[in-house]
Amino acid sequence: MLVPKRVKFRRVHRGHMRGEAKGGKTVAFGEFGLQATTSSWITNRQIEAARIAMTRYMKRGGKVWIKIFPHKSYTSKGVGVRMGNGKGAPEGWVEPVKRGKVMFEVGGVPEATAREALRLAQHKLPVRTKIIAREAE
Repeated sequence: MLVPKRVKFRRVHRGHMRGEAKGGKTVAFGEFGLQATTSSWITNRQIEAARIAMTRYMKRGGKVWIKIFPHKSYTSKGVGVRMGNGKGAPEGWVEPVKRGKVMFEVGGVPEATAREALRLAQHKLPVRTKIIAREAE
């Protein structure tokens, strides 16, 4: 599972999910990519589930690039805890993904295989996505 080695601050603000992604909107490494069309937090577990779904379908052929990393911690208070008394304990790690961001890329496999692998990964993610092909250079 993807987890940062160390962070400067354990608890961070939630931040905003406004607008489009600034970079990473095109397929850079592989031939096909999975691009977010909505914005959301994606947890390290969801990233791992999508990765496993893709690699299993491709029978460990080709290559998968994960272009997002969960660097932001999220917290939660325990069940039945009253209001106040500070922020909760870190619960897990997320990557805030804005619309337009290419999250996964696939290469080295036929188009039908790549599209099906990315389709399986789509079902593991909380954002709406579309499969895009690399633009001809």
